[in-house]
Amino acid sequence: MSLLSAHFRATGSSVAGSALSRGRADDTLTVAGVTLVADPSGALYWPDEKLLAVADLHLEKGSAFAARGMLLPPYDTAATLARLERLIDRHRPRIVVAAGDSFHDGGGAARLSDASRAALAALQQRRDWVWLAGNHDPDPADNIGGCFAAALAIGALTFTHQPGATASEGEIAGHLHPLARVTRRGHAVSRRCFATDGRRVVMPAYGAYAGGLNVRDRAFAAVFAARPFAVHLLGAGRIYAFPADHCLAD
Repeated sequence: MSLLSAHFRATGSSVAGSALSRGRADDTLTVAGVTLVADPSGALYWPDEKLLAVADLHLEKGSAFAARGMLLPPYDTAATLARLERLIDRHRPRIVVAAGDSFHDGGGAARLSDASRAALAALQQRRDWVWLAGNHDPDPADNIGGCFAAALAIGALTFTHQPGATASEGEIAGHLHPLARVTRRGHAVSRRCFATDGRRVVMPAYGAYAGGLNVRDRAFAAVFAARPFAVHLLGAGRIYAFPADHCLAD
């Protein structure tokens, strides 16, 4: 499957409203006793801390593919930063946490255009910005502002990139790019989603060119240790909750 096909698959189709109407509209996640708000764009907002978290921006993925001869429209970074700007304007956070794989590779930051670098600097004004290490970008990048950490613990929650091998109460992670597939009246739709069992959350990928992994994949059974978990699908301006075992495999 091509990268663009994966992108359209992750962002849904014209039948989304019909298929998603089976789910319960629910944008609230409670993790380790902490109330979080799931934003339909794919971010988590922690009102008590005024903290906004996003995962897997994969900035400069298009330029990384172009360097290998796979030509794609070179607009992914601009599109992702524009969505992030609207998100920040909506929530006005005091802390932004980018939970790993913020750049598609170690050279991504150096490939930022002047316009994208200026847009990123504007987003960081008057707030703390934390870049967490990812498997695609494990080392700090130069000239991108903010601070760099392996993980960030605040109160009952710990933000990290890759879900731990053992269940960790209060863990907020990314890495797996969760995607859920639901159907109604013969129509199926796949959407990016949050996956949670109330103890930990796996966030959807935020990047414009990021694909997804079906929540029925065994990787999610390993994360949640075969415990029942729910998915919160990204709808058009709303979040829809489903039990994961009601979702379809690929």
